[in-house]
Amino acid sequence: MVTPFALGDTLTLRKAHPCGGHAWRVERVGADIGIRCLTCQHYVLVSRRTLERGLKKRESPADRSSTSA
Repeated sequence: MVTPFALGDTLTLRKAHPCGGHAWRVERVGADIGIRCLTCQHYVLVSRRTLERGLKKRESPADRSSTSA
């Protein structure tokens, strides 16, 4: 099954980025997904399959606003 990614989603990946960050933001959606590290602002283009396999947790902006209210 295909994981639905949307612009602005915050992802937590299994492996840490070399800068030490685990949090990423989705900035491009398609066959390849563009993600940006929230620690060092590095941009990476990853295939959807690779990203789905390395995904630990996905949080959409709508989820964050409803939990903080």
